Amino acid sequence: MEFLDLPPMLGAAGTVRLPGSKSISNRVLLLAALAEGETDIRDLLSSDDVDRMLDALTALGVSWRREGEGGSYRVVGAGGPFPVKSAELFLGNAGTAFRPLTAALALSGGEYTLSGVPRMHERPIGDLVEALRQLGADITCTANEGFPPLRLKPATIRAGGVVSVRGDVSSQFLTALLMALPLTGVETTVEVVGELISKPYIAITLELMARFGVAVEREGWARFVVPGGVRYRSPGTVYVEGDASSASYFLAAGAIGGGPVRVEGVGRDSIQGDVRFAEALQQLGARIAMGDNWIEAAAPADGRLRAFDLDLNHIPDAAMTLAVAALFADGPCTLRNIASWRVKETDRIAAMATELRKVGAGVEEGPDHLRVSPPARLVPAAIDTYDDHRMAMCFSLVSLGGCRVRINDPKCVNKTFPDYFAAYAGVARPVPVVAIDGPSASGKGTVAERVAAALGWHYLDSGSLYRLVALAAIRAGAPLDDEALLGRIAADLPAGFAGGRAWLAGDDVTDAIRNEACSVGASQVAVLPAVRNALFDRQRDYRCGPGLVAEGRDMGSVIFPDAPVKVFLTASVEARAGRRHKQLMEKGLAANMESLLQDLRERDARDAARAVAPLQKLPDAVLLDTTNMDVDEAVAFVLDLVRGRGLVAG
Repeated sequence: MEFLDLPPMLGAAGTVRLPGSKSISNRVLLLAALAEGETDIRDLLSSDDVDRMLDALTALGVSWRREGEGGSYRVVGAGGPFPVKSAELFLGNAGTAFRPLTAALALSGGEYTLSGVPRMHERPIGDLVEALRQLGADITCTANEGFPPLRLKPATIRAGGVVSVRGDVSSQFLTALLMALPLTGVETTVEVVGELISKPYIAITLELMARFGVAVEREGWARFVVPGGVRYRSPGTVYVEGDASSASYFLAAGAIGGGPVRVEGVGRDSIQGDVRFAEALQQLGARIAMGDNWIEAAAPADGRLRAFDLDLNHIPDAAMTLAVAALFADGPCTLRNIASWRVKETDRIAAMATELRKVGAGVEEGPDHLRVSPPARLVPAAIDTYDDHRMAMCFSLVSLGGCRVRINDPKCVNKTFPDYFAAYAGVARPVPVVAIDGPSASGKGTVAERVAAALGWHYLDSGSLYRLVALAAIRAGAPLDDEALLGRIAADLPAGFAGGRAWLAGDDVTDAIRNEACSVGASQVAVLPAVRNALFDRQRDYRCGPGLVAEGRDMGSVIFPDAPVKVFLTASVEARAGRRHKQLMEKGLAANMESLLQDLRERDARDAARAVAPLQKLPDAVLLDTTNMDVDEAVAFVLDLVRGRGLVAG
């Protein structure tokens, strides 16, 4: 799927069971592979990153198998360095696999090559390579110094003593070094150069190493002592916590969309630092509740998030969610100390700035910060995701602003959360649509407008839009064959429907669009692809809370295929001709039944034979034959459908 269109949402509430943590999953897999004994891993994340690690373990001679359904795996540990001494590993864009494996393989005494996707080859690894070279490792950066791909050769490791590693680019360098050093069997001290970023991720590493029998002494966050004479030993069974970074999207949805939204799988006892995202939301005014294995978020009492200025070095991944949440704040928001975004799956500071501007935000971008000024109104946009799972998941939240949004390359969420959009759909509540389609003169316009008025919803007369485009073009003096210009007019058409009238830029043009010039003009502009494409989006923009009743010939099939209520309203051709005859006579216009019958039969044939979206009853549409019904009965029928499907109370 090249893109996913998310409709505007009314709000969000419900419960989500989180997938396993990526950070914990790949750490546990590596530790289990290096440990003595067999390890049962429960709730392991199913994702591209974890698949890359599992593939690598197989290539390195580590036996593992999946047991039953879900994320249960058994890993047979090597009891030390990897048994296979020569391998070529492709690790995609999985930093949580690439960095730790680099360190473990450098100390395994074999010859290995490690490569990934082009973006992986742009992500720095030089600080880790330099630290391993201090131990005597033989590592070559085969393309650009300091970056993958890598070639590792057997070398004499000078174990023990002190090794230094920078901590201000990526905490994964320190994590990789710490997890690999027990393979030397000699006490080694690691000193961190510069400020250590993402400290909570190092805390995860130390906690998991301790579960596998290796307790690292820590002196603040600048010095770590890995003991000698110890080996990893399987703890038997390890449960992978739910992913706290993934929790951020749903907690933000609750804070933005009313809530409450509860995530299960992480809570107050989590070892993941990203649970502190809930604290950040609380500073924005969100109402937060927390248990041992769950967190819940709801909107502030006044419904609006507060502007913020926060240092987010401790939660860099979850901080991305705050950048999108800033769109819903009551003033400009600043995210500080996020330089590590630059070396992630993409340059996240640049990517976030670009995409936030698309939806209308004002953005100031710095080397290590982002300042976001929320727009008065969100703008529908197609969001590019840069093969970055977190970009896709973050920007889904834009839909909670009552704004449609297109997510390009949605499958990039497979990296950590393959079922993300299904989970999001489970808590987000789309603006409801009643789509009423049917043949000409069936009465669908009258019924649709009456239904919209009864519900207090918006109304769309799609058939009048082409007439309105023609009228706007005529008023602007635009040639009716200038496709590019007509497309721009259609895209920005200031049209509305209320009180039984059609409006253009605030003017009542109900009668004007029915004159001969507009009728002829509508036929001319309707064949222009640019106009049709523009009106496709323009029609969808009428979908806003509390709901929309849209009538036409392709509302349920093309424009709103996800409409929860679809009605195919029709009547016999004789009944329709009779109604049209009556309307014309009441207006004092000449009318002939035979010509009306002929005209309707020809229109029906043309509509049914259209190459794109031919007029027909959809399988999921309810047939409403009004041949023997009056308008009141037809309106009551549709209202009963809406209420019966729980879209309104009563």
